[in-house]
Amino acid sequence: MAAARSLWLQEALLGEAAETPELLETVEADVCIVGGGYTGLWTALRVKELQPDATVVLLEADICGGGPSGRNGGFALSWWPKIETLQKRLGKEEALRLVKASEAAIAEIGEFCEREGVDSHFHQGGWLWTATSPAQVGSWEGAVAAAETYGEHPFDLLSAEEVQARTGSPVHLGAAYEKSAATVQPALLARGLRRVALERGVRIHERTAMVDLDREAGVVRTPSGAVRAGAIVLALNAWTIRIRELARAFVAVASDMVATAPMPDRLTEIGWTGGEAISNCRLMVHYYRTTKDGRVAFGRGGGRLAFGGRVNSNFDYNGEQTEELKTDLVRLVPAADGVPVTNAWGGPIDRTTDGLPFAGRIRGRVPIVYGAGYSGNGVAPSLTFAKVLASSALGLGDEWSEAGLNRGAHSRFPPEPVRFLGGLVVREAVRRKEGREDRGLTCDPVTGAVAGLAPQGFFRVKR
Repeated sequence: MAAARSLWLQEALLGEAAETPELLETVEADVCIVGGGYTGLWTALRVKELQPDATVVLLEADICGGGPSGRNGGFALSWWPKIETLQKRLGKEEALRLVKASEAAIAEIGEFCEREGVDSHFHQGGWLWTATSPAQVGSWEGAVAAAETYGEHPFDLLSAEEVQARTGSPVHLGAAYEKSAATVQPALLARGLRRVALERGVRIHERTAMVDLDREAGVVRTPSGAVRAGAIVLALNAWTIRIRELARAFVAVASDMVATAPMPDRLTEIGWTGGEAISNCRLMVHYYRTTKDGRVAFGRGGGRLAFGGRVNSNFDYNGEQTEELKTDLVRLVPAADGVPVTNAWGGPIDRTTDGLPFAGRIRGRVPIVYGAGYSGNGVAPSLTFAKVLASSALGLGDEWSEAGLNRGAHSRFPPEPVRFLGGLVVREAVRRKEGREDRGLTCDPVTGAVAGLAPQGFFRVKR
């Protein structure tokens, strides 16, 4: 059982050239980017697009794609499911502009991969937002209605029979289908972005962690070097929690995945041949998709929490979580029964109070900007956020630097230990509640208190 790296990253690294070298000196840069995932790499490319002569240095503590960008489910989704939350936070006009930008980003990823020769297995097969218990049926109705107020129809509603025919699984009781969504092999996309960034002249140093951020001097220090920059971009995902101003803006939660051995004949037999991404309406969401070689990659979010800023090996491969995932996999994809699980992996993601990311600026002599909080949906939105961060770092007053999500933290979680202990209590209540729902049972009065809990209600938060 492989565990140290995701299936995706193992595949992507086969036959690849050596890592870029660690930073061993002090260098100057117009822009220093900390983080070599999607956000950091897209931002580097955007800066070079806007100012081709700019000197861009990117630092990554592991290897590019070694974090969430190389181990996620590979779902390139829009913000249409969050349109109601966007409206509440930003108003109707800005909400529509950003949700349309997120939708356009999906196609833009495909165009980038084709243009640059990045074989990320991009496939625009759509997304099935399904109900796998009676309690979940109709969970998409608010988003559908909100989209219709704009005259937009991003979703097709499917009956139980229709979604069962597309997935080959009798557990589905209905779905909203978003045809613009796509899947990618996430690590191939991340490593492809790295290659293109190097070709554009971005200086990348892997195995180079930021150990100190000197805000007064505008310097990012590493174990053996430093970058003195005119602007700094923090693209840290869950590790953003270590920045003191942002420590309560996010909570780090685990997302775990397994992948089966190739089973293409079984997928053909059950009719799951369209390459649709699938996720259900649970708070501890199940998400799953097929791969180019006929595997099923299956995940679940929310398995473990971090106390304070302790984002560490607690989030790596977990045997207990893997066994639970195997059980869930066979229940939701019965055709996988008896097929070996060959890979399992896990890691932290950054969760905000309402499931939407945000960007902003922290105090410093030079511009120090950040973007994080994707809450499990970062493949396509990271491209949109890269435009926000690049414009902000370069001091441009344009539609991206003025975006409604570029206003800092919207709300915050309680301080520790309340956040951690409260999270454990709520997570266990949700686990029991959703377990009963999965078995078709009625919730008891105790867990019924969270029966209507929406993702933004994971904790009671201070507005």
